[in-house]
Formats: sequence, structure tokens, C-alpha cells
Amino acid sequence: MSQFPHRGFRFGVQVSKETTAKGWSELARRTEAAGYEVLTMPDHFTDQLAPVPALMAAANATTTLRVGALVFDNDYKHPVVLAKELATIDLLSDGRLDIGLGAGWMISDYEEAGMPYDSPKVRIDRFIEGVAVIRGAMAEGSFSFSGDHYTITNYNGQPKPMQARPPLLIGGGGKRVLTYAAREADIIGINGTLTAGVVGPEALSTMTAESVDEKVAIVAAAGAHRINDIEMNIRTFFVKVTNDRAATVEGISSMFGVDADMINNSPFALIGSVEECIEQLLERRERWGFNYTIVGAENIDECAPIVAALRGK
Repeated sequence: MSQFPHRGFRFGVQVSKETTAKGWSELARRTEAAGYEVLTMPDHFTDQLAPVPALMAAANATTTLRVGALVFDNDYKHPVVLAKELATIDLLSDGRLDIGLGAGWMISDYEEAGMPYDSPKVRIDRFIEGVAVIRGAMAEGSFSFSGDHYTITNYNGQPKPMQARPPLLIGGGGKRVLTYAAREADIIGINGTLTAGVVGPEALSTMTAESVDEKVAIVAAAGAHRINDIEMNIRTFFVKVTNDRAATVEGISSMFGVDADMINNSPFALIGSVEECIEQLLERRERWGFNYTIVGAENIDECAPIVAALRGK
């Protein structure tokens, strides 16, 4: 049974692109109307919209929808620059920003841009400093910071965000990031382990129920002193609302070359009828504390009845 507080369910949608401004605004409004609380975006150099202007446009098109990246790569922007952009989004959206930040993992982004793909240790060191800089820039007054990667001198970040402390989401799959997240983040996303720099067999092997048990245990131990302040999140990748769960699971498991039981039991999958999916989400909150689930843009409509049934409960 989960050690995390029993929170009401909430849902987000991970979206990346649309071909027109009208289409993007309609996507954001459809997300909000279906009961999702948050619209998130990845931060890659692939075929997607740039997250900062796109998230602002999504906030402009809606009234209650929260916006944030899942997640900004700390290596792609100096944290002073990112802090200013994030604080501006928060101000102009009337306080609807979630900050999602990570150390970076996708090797193709770095190779295409000619950026050094440092060791996980260096990327995580830099990310931890980056979080400190962003927090400092958003706090009242000026601050200075001296680290191995960033040196900030008497900087007073402007504008300040509307929220005194916008929620910070950190996603992780390894012990060091999860331990750090347990101490610092408001929302912790449990991920597969992505040290290979690609989503492949290694990542899939760490998305089993047993692996998630281990990852959640790391968070619970490191965050024991503030367990009631932590919200647990997962981004589901294998989602299908269907009355033939077995056939769908079989198809996904053969496509990825994994055992059907792995897909059946993994919290990264949400497959079955509306009733079966509701049951899975209830079980996952009980076992791991996951109350905040993010699905893909392609799942907005099919998952809407699940959102309607569970939101806030």
C-alpha cells in the first residue's frame, strides 16, 4: 500500500504539434472541455512546436487549463533565460504554470544540434544547479549562486511569477534523480530508465510493475520527511480504451517484444474498457500513490469518460 497521501485524481494530456494556430487553440480547448487539468509538451528538436510560445498560446485559448513542459531539458537553455520565460508564462496565464524540468536524455537532440552529450553525472549536476537558479530567479529580491556550471551575481529575476512558488515536476527513472526529486519537487513523475539515450529494450525493461515498486520506494524513503507534500505522477504510453483488452495487450507486447504480463501489470499501460481502466487507476493509486496521470493527444477523447468518472475523487 502506498505511503503517499490519498489525493483526488487529476489528468493531463501530452501534446506536441498542430498545423495551424486555430487547430492548436481548438486542441487546447478540447483538452480543457474534456476535464483534463493540465496540457504538457515535450522539449525536443524533433517535429514538434517550440514549447514556450505553444504553451502560452494554449493558456491564452483556455481559462482554467494549466500548462507546462514534460519536461524542459536543462541543457537547452541557460536557467536564467528559462526562468524568465516561465515566470512570464505564469504571469500572462494568471498563475497556470507547472514547471517541468529534467537533465536531458535524448541523444539525437544533442548530436543534431552539435551539443556535447555529457555523462549522466554531469548532466544531473548541471540540472540540480539549474533548478536552484530558477528557484532563486523566481523568489523575491535578488540572489547570487556559485556552482560548477552556473555563477549568478546579484540577479533579481523579473517578472516574478503570479504563483509564489509554481509547482515543480521532476521526472526520473534512476536513483539519483528520484532521490533529489523526493527532496525538492512538488510532483514526481516516475519514468523508465533512459540512460541509453533512446527508448529501447533497456527503458522497457525498467517499466515493469516491479521496477516501479523500486522507484517509488526510493522516493518514499528519500522524501519521508515531506511525504504529504509530494504528488505522484505517471505518463502512460500504452493507452487504449477497448472492450478487447487481451487482444490489445497481445498486440502491444508482440510489437515491443515483451511479455504480455509486463504490459498487463505495468502502470505505463492503460488498456481496457472504461470500467477496467478506472479499476486500474484506483489500484495504482493504492499501490504507488499515482493520482496524476498523463495520456497522449491521441487519447483525449477515448479517455474522457475515465476523466469524468474519476476527476477530483
